[in-house]
Amino acid sequence: MPGVRGPSDYSREPPRHPSLKINAKEPFNAEPPRSALVSSYVTPVDFFYKRNHGPIPVVDDIHSYSVYISGLIENPKHLFMKDIWALPKYNVTATLQCAGNRRTAMSKTRTVKGVGWDVSALGNAVWGGAKLADVLELVGIPKLTGATKSGGKHVEFVSVDKCKEENGGPYKASIPLIQATNPEADVLLAYEMNGETLNRDHGYPLRAIVPGVIGARSVKWLDSINVITEECQGFFMQKDYKMFPPSVNWDNINWSTRRPQMDFPVQCAICSLEDVNAIKPGKVKITGYAASGGGRGIERVDVSVDGGKTWIEASRYQRTGIHTLQSTQAVRNGHGCFSRPPLMSNRALRLLRKQWIQQQMSNLKKWKTFGT
Repeated sequence: MPGVRGPSDYSREPPRHPSLKINAKEPFNAEPPRSALVSSYVTPVDFFYKRNHGPIPVVDDIHSYSVYISGLIENPKHLFMKDIWALPKYNVTATLQCAGNRRTAMSKTRTVKGVGWDVSALGNAVWGGAKLADVLELVGIPKLTGATKSGGKHVEFVSVDKCKEENGGPYKASIPLIQATNPEADVLLAYEMNGETLNRDHGYPLRAIVPGVIGARSVKWLDSINVITEECQGFFMQKDYKMFPPSVNWDNINWSTRRPQMDFPVQCAICSLEDVNAIKPGKVKITGYAASGGGRGIERVDVSVDGGKTWIEASRYQRTGIHTLQSTQAVRNGHGCFSRPPLMSNRALRLLRKQWIQQQMSNLKKWKTFGT
């Protein structure tokens, strides 16, 4: 597309911090030392996990770059960065987490496919940009819309990024239209991260940020946005990141029987100690994080030092004035960060509730993750 292109090789990759643990070189996938996640409330850009599916796109001309919004709408149009910059800017603190976070530990119980992540495929950042609800109003879609007049019910993000899983086609994913048009859901088209312009690894010049949802739906390097009837039919929506019972294996899996994973589940990890650390008897302070997706809060974090016989409640910390949709906690001795879910209108809650219940019902079963 004009202004931005996806390279065919890895000769123009950006520099990365030497402390990152590299889980795959091409495409580049890496995570920080777990201690970096609790060294500060907001994860520094250099220590934010890198999840990529191909060579990092190159921006040749930011002024000619545009995002084309089309599909089941009345007024399709190209939006240039000057159009995005002209909209009200919002800063949203949101945690992104790869759906494969902790896959290495999962594989110790039963082998799963995909990048072998430890506990650090997760980060908390302040994202700056325009709300998607405001952007969609520019093409005639009012706020809190569940369906367009032409029957559009989902918003698909299509990337400049090309990946082998799509047979050389673009990476893509979608979210429900009602979520995209709800200002209180804080879905952004972001052009800043931690107060600075996005860097190439994290989606420069423009990316989606969908708080409380697995990182796979926060598509980087946006090429186009499509309003469609059904959810995206891309590989990473239909043949990856779904949850199955232990009776399912790679030989009998039927991807069409499960919905794509959206909200990420409750997650908690100790970050001040490695899994193999031995410590001397006596007092020790431990720190870590806890997070929950979809606006659900973390009620408490308990820690055991005797294999689960007894437990002590950790303390939690939240940086004053920070709003997070998905309630992330960086637990330190249990210090951590906590926020209540945002208040939504009754109409928005009703429209989201049906989908949420369907997803949560499957959470009552034992799950196995298939993903890359």
